[in-house]
Amino acid sequence: MSIPSSVISRPATPFTHLVGNTPIRWISHPFAAGGRGFWAKLEGANPGGIKDRAALHIVERARTRGELAPGAVIVESTSGTFGLGLALAAIVHGHPLTIVSDPGMEPIVQRLLAAYGARVDTVTAPHPVGGWQQARLDRVRELLAAHPGSYCPGQYDNPDNVDAYAALAGELINQIGRVDVLVCSVGTGGHSAGIARVLRRLYPDMRLIGVDSIGSTIFGQPARPRLMRGLGSSIHPRNVAHQQFDEVHWVAPHEAVWASRTLAATHYTTGGWSVGAVAVVAAWCARALSPQTRIVAVFPDGPARYHTTVFDDAYCAAHDLLDRPPADEPEEIDHPGEAEATSWTRCVSVVNR
Repeated sequence: MSIPSSVISRPATPFTHLVGNTPIRWISHPFAAGGRGFWAKLEGANPGGIKDRAALHIVERARTRGELAPGAVIVESTSGTFGLGLALAAIVHGHPLTIVSDPGMEPIVQRLLAAYGARVDTVTAPHPVGGWQQARLDRVRELLAAHPGSYCPGQYDNPDNVDAYAALAGELINQIGRVDVLVCSVGTGGHSAGIARVLRRLYPDMRLIGVDSIGSTIFGQPARPRLMRGLGSSIHPRNVAHQQFDEVHWVAPHEAVWASRTLAATHYTTGGWSVGAVAVVAAWCARALSPQTRIVAVFPDGPARYHTTVFDDAYCAAHDLLDRPPADEPEEIDHPGEAEATSWTRCVSVVNR
C-alpha cells in the first residue's frame, strides 16, 4: 500500500520548517549486546519536543474549521512539552496563549514559556480524585468561561492530536522501512495512536508496546502521586487507543533515571523521564526478541528541561533514584488489577482503566 504524500511531508510555513524530519539513532551496548539494539526516533530535535507536531496541527485545523478565530486566546492544560509547542503555534498564527500548569512544572519551562510570550497560570492544589491534571482542567474551564471566544486544544481528547503524527510515521518509513515493534510512552495517547495507525497500513503485524509510569491510571492501575512528568495520567484520555496495544509496561522513576543517564554517558543521546522509560523497555525487546526484529522507540524530548530533576544529583539522591538500574527482566502480571506495579512490570492484557 502506498502512503499519501501528505503523510510523508508537509509544506513549510514560517518557523514550522524547524519541526519534523528528526533523526534516528541506533542504541546498542550497554542496553543490548552482540550487535543487538533498537532505533530511537529523536523528537528532541524539534524546537520544543515531539508535541510541536501536535500543537501546530491542532491549531491549524481549528483555524481552518473556524473553531479558533484570528487573534483569539488559546487556553490549555499541560505539564510542559505541549505548552512549548503551543507557544510556537501561537507565535506563528498570532494568538495570545495561556498555559495552565501546576507547581511541578520545571522552572526552565516556565521561563521559556514566558519568554515566548505565553501567560502561565499555576493551580495551587490537586483535585482530591483527579490530582493535578484534573485541577488544571477545572481551571481551564474557568478561564474559557471568563474569556468568550477563547479556544482549548484539548490535547487529551482531540482526535487532531492523533492525526498530527502521521508525518512522523512517514519519516520512519523513509528512514528505516519495516517496523516490527514500536515502543511509545503514553500520556495523552496521541503519538502512539497516530504513528501506529499509519505504520500498520504497511506492517499489519507490527506490535505496539505502551510504556506507562507507575501510579498512572491509563491502563488500569490505581492512581498514585507520580514523580515522573510527561507520561502517565491520573485521568483517562480518550485519545489512548487501548485496543491497539499488544502489551503495556510500567516503569519506575529510578529505572528511567538510570536509563537516561546511561544513554547520555554511552550514546550522547538522552532525554527526560519518558526517554528513560522507553529505553528500558525497548532495550529489553532488543535482548528478548530475535536479532532480526526491527524495533523503534520514540524519544519524545531532549535533556534540557530535566537539569533540576533527572540530571540533578541532589534531587535524585533525595528521591532515592541513583544507582538503581532496572532488573534484566520485568515483573509479569496477567491483568492490571492483579497487583500494583511499583517497579518495571509487564502485562500483555491491555484494558481501558
